[in-house]
Amino acid sequence: MTTHKKRILMVLTSHSDLGNTGEKTGFWIEEFAAPYYVFLDAGIDITLASPLGGQPPIDPNSELENFQTDATRRFDNDESAQQTLASTHTLSDIKADDYDAVFYPGGHGPLWDLVDDKNSIALIETLLNSNKPVAAVCHAGAVLLNAKDTAGQSIVKDKAVTGFSNTEEAAVALTDIVPFLLEDELKKQGGDYQKVSDWAPFVIQDGLIITGQNPASSESTAEKLLLAL
Repeated sequence: MTTHKKRILMVLTSHSDLGNTGEKTGFWIEEFAAPYYVFLDAGIDITLASPLGGQPPIDPNSELENFQTDATRRFDNDESAQQTLASTHTLSDIKADDYDAVFYPGGHGPLWDLVDDKNSIALIETLLNSNKPVAAVCHAGAVLLNAKDTAGQSIVKDKAVTGFSNTEEAAVALTDIVPFLLEDELKKQGGDYQKVSDWAPFVIQDGLIITGQNPASSESTAEKLLLAL
């Protein structure tokens, strides 16, 4: 008997404007690269998607030298991964049933587009209803805010969750620029929001929902998702 290769969908933001600051945002490269290689090295079949398809915007700040890791350096030398990233599928073309799990890398972009994206919300709801895990790291926890369970309740209600904290947002001086504070919104939806000290790795799994607090949590969030599969 041949076991079917597990398939993970990674959904990236298509949003590149940092509010009305004139600066650019997008996804945080480390939060994509570290999980991508965790999945790749485990023999997972990876598909990349984004609301607009094609090359999703990389947050220029995430490419600064002091944020580079072994995973980002590997990505910088990996032409195949770069080509895959440059040609993400359009999210509306994705069929949830084709995947065993979804992973959302963070960066500030998802606060503007994925939080309200109907295709993303439907994807999350379908996977959870099919008993398949959903993982998000850092700001990507925003993708959970508008998804509902079969009873019409928020999927984070009474669930232990984490995500980029108010103190971390203050530390990067974007509290007044982001459309909302993720920690506050997770609490408003009834989530049992938890965190550790700023920039320390922290991952929570509650049922099918796996969340990581910040960039330092991206690899361990991906590893937890693998275990859930």
